Amino acid sequence: MSIAVFLSRILGLVREQVFAALFGASNATDAYQIAFRIPNLLRDLFAEGAMSAALVPTFIQVQKEKGIDRGWQVATRVFVALFIVVSALAILGIIFAEPIINIYANAFRSIPGKFELTVRMTQIMMPFFPLVAVAAGFMAILNACGKFFMPSFASAMFNAVSIITGVILAHFFPRWGREPIEGMAYGVIAGGFVQALIQWPILRKQGYRALWNRPDTVPPLKDPALRRMMFLMIPGTVGLAATQINILVNSMFATSLEAGAVSWLNYAFRLMQFPIGIFGVSLASATLPVFSRAWTEHNYENASSSLLKTVKRVFAINFPASAGLAFLGIPIISLIFEHGRFSHNDTVSTAHALAAYAVGLTAYSVVKVLVPICYAIGETRLAVFSSVFSVVSNLIFNFCFVKRLGFIGLALGTSITAILNSGMLWFFISRKMKQKSVSPRTAEMLKAMLSYGGVALAMGGVVWSFDRAFGEHLFALARVAVGLGVGVGSYFLLSIFLKLEESLDLLEMIKRRLG
Repeated sequence: MSIAVFLSRILGLVREQVFAALFGASNATDAYQIAFRIPNLLRDLFAEGAMSAALVPTFIQVQKEKGIDRGWQVATRVFVALFIVVSALAILGIIFAEPIINIYANAFRSIPGKFELTVRMTQIMMPFFPLVAVAAGFMAILNACGKFFMPSFASAMFNAVSIITGVILAHFFPRWGREPIEGMAYGVIAGGFVQALIQWPILRKQGYRALWNRPDTVPPLKDPALRRMMFLMIPGTVGLAATQINILVNSMFATSLEAGAVSWLNYAFRLMQFPIGIFGVSLASATLPVFSRAWTEHNYENASSSLLKTVKRVFAINFPASAGLAFLGIPIISLIFEHGRFSHNDTVSTAHALAAYAVGLTAYSVVKVLVPICYAIGETRLAVFSSVFSVVSNLIFNFCFVKRLGFIGLALGTSITAILNSGMLWFFISRKMKQKSVSPRTAEMLKAMLSYGGVALAMGGVVWSFDRAFGEHLFALARVAVGLGVGVGSYFLLSIFLKLEESLDLLEMIKRRLG
């Protein structure tokens, strides 16, 4: 799954490179980022987040207790209900795009044409929401069936198709009196369609059959499994929404700052999503079915062990990733984005935002793991409470930091919020574990966190010192490659010296793969 997500993230970076080269950090890219963020937020709220977290444990439980046919029936009813609801929301989004953007980015009105372009692209990209929601439903069921590669690879296909389609249309649109960046908006629709379509054959191969209604089962609207999932999903939408709502709030603040601030934050967050997507989301998606099965079978000790092991692996991978992004931000961003209309000033500004986001990178990944666990144990209130706390604290930090630090303060506030959110979730889940007479092994988790955090800081210091001494004498690709090599090498040497278990496991896996 990490390999598939890696391909997706690479293509995502290529997509951002294309944007940076064609449009830079301009009014057009600010308009696009805001327009895309609205359907993307709806996707995270109603599709990939809450729906997946609720559907996987529900499908596994129904399949175990009632048989495979009943499981496929529940899946079918979920697909249909999901598509109807999200399509209705998308239609409302198209109709009310202007008042939504007026609330979200009213400051764009001060620049001629920027507000209207944002509204137009919002309407264009709204159909992306139902398409990707169906794709997320397919992915959740395939993950529950133990299939991880192709559902994750579907995201890579989304990026590939959206890039190719968008660039072609961006080339022709000026001839037809349209803004070039609108072609990228239509590319998003094409990518969403392919992301859903490519998963359908794999789902059929798993034995899926569209069993909407049968004489021996209850009607769809009275289906207890569907109702249970909706019961989990509705509050779960709030619980999983914290990060996206915080990003949305940041964007609202950023629209009132200098031109390019929205784009700098977006480019920085895209880079931070690279390790989160490869390792945080992958570990969360792979852990949820394992944890759900153990919890359903009342094997709480195994459930606790799998959760602790996953969180420690998140520490082992994401702490050094955050240090690398923070200390090598300028050469990495220069290599990837500093082409065409993307200036060196854009590079420096994006690097500052990236360093602030990197503070909370590991916490973001931990949240990705812990929030679905709350739904697997049937405690949606835990995630909801933590989410509300997260949104409120993010607003407070934004007000405190934005005047003094500008857009950097928005990124830093989001990171601090993610750290508090992850701690809150672990506290709640630990209490639930204790109620089942199982130790959450918090002390072991804290020891791992301090160990990997300390090693990552030491690695970051080595990388920064090396780059200061030799980096400017190397061309861009060599500077990044050598910096990463020094970072990875020093990290593993320190891990071996301190005998950090998860890093040693990773080394053993690499050795086995290399024979």
